[in-house]
Amino acid sequence: MVVTAEFILILITSYVGVSWGFGLEIGGFNFNLPLIGDGGNGSPSSYAPGPPGLQVGFYEGRCPDRTVDVEALVATTVQEQFRKDPTILPALLRMQFHDCFVHVGIYGCDASILIAGTSSEKNAGANLSVRGYEFIDAVKAALEAECPGIVSCADIIAVATKVAIKLGGGPDYVVQTGRRDGLTSSMDDVDLPSPFIPVSQSISAFRAKNFNAEEMVVLLGCHTVGVAHCEFFQDRLYNDNDQFDPNMDANLRKHLMLACPRGSSASNSVAFLDQNPPSSNKVDNSFFGQIKRNRGILPIDQALARDPNTSATVKQLSLDASIFNIKLASAMIKLQALDVLTGTQGEIRKVCSKFN
Repeated sequence: MVVTAEFILILITSYVGVSWGFGLEIGGFNFNLPLIGDGGNGSPSSYAPGPPGLQVGFYEGRCPDRTVDVEALVATTVQEQFRKDPTILPALLRMQFHDCFVHVGIYGCDASILIAGTSSEKNAGANLSVRGYEFIDAVKAALEAECPGIVSCADIIAVATKVAIKLGGGPDYVVQTGRRDGLTSSMDDVDLPSPFIPVSQSISAFRAKNFNAEEMVVLLGCHTVGVAHCEFFQDRLYNDNDQFDPNMDANLRKHLMLACPRGSSASNSVAFLDQNPPSSNKVDNSFFGQIKRNRGILPIDQALARDPNTSATVKQLSLDASIFNIKLASAMIKLQALDVLTGTQGEIRKVCSKFN
């Protein structure tokens, strides 16, 4: 293969801020990826040391048939589903974020969101519209047939999300594996940042998880795909409440008013979070251009473009798709390593929706 300078740049910077390092050989070229990178502006990144139990290729040779490629099997299943239903991409992105952020200083990416039960995380208000559970169950069943009791549900979510991002046009990055599944799941632990809070509160919520403001903007840039229901933006359309946004693009307001009439409870009506039709289902930087033009849908999305703490990052990402890809890969690597269980912690579930 031809390895270009651009390829090398993307390859290396996709690992920016990761506190573990390793060599990689591609097409006869050897690359020593940096042990610690910078935050993209010459200053040290805010990455915490990587969990020692995670590694690239964790499952290699661990199945009864040592030739089984666990990540390739997951990738094939995601590709098949993506061809049938591209909305699996935003579904997986949302599931991953909600799983990793859901606990209040307890655990992170531990597949606790998958547990069924009236009082589990799955049934918390913020998670009621999360979907993709049946797909994860199908992937787990396929893996159990080839590699019983070996692959965690937490790793399935992580690998599937990474593959979906690439299929959606986003960056390709290497996800480390070795996560274990959590042993608790309570709706009382769910504390996710609301789309209605001001930017300052959102920054605080992300800072509590060791993400800086720039990383927050990048992760919210995952709203480049997906939709929002009327209830999440209807109040911004009409001037009889304190959520009214007089600066919303006039054409967008007219369009949204048709979908969400005043006082309606049309919960089935939705709007793309990225209001640029060619990009509404793609992982790209179009979302940032839209919110710069006052065409944001969720209150927090639009606020990113106006708040002095985040507007410069929005501008930078809107102007350079490659920078967004690099920073998104870096942020996803960090997100997917958030407060994970490894080693002998937790368990490897046989069925993702219930504890062993």
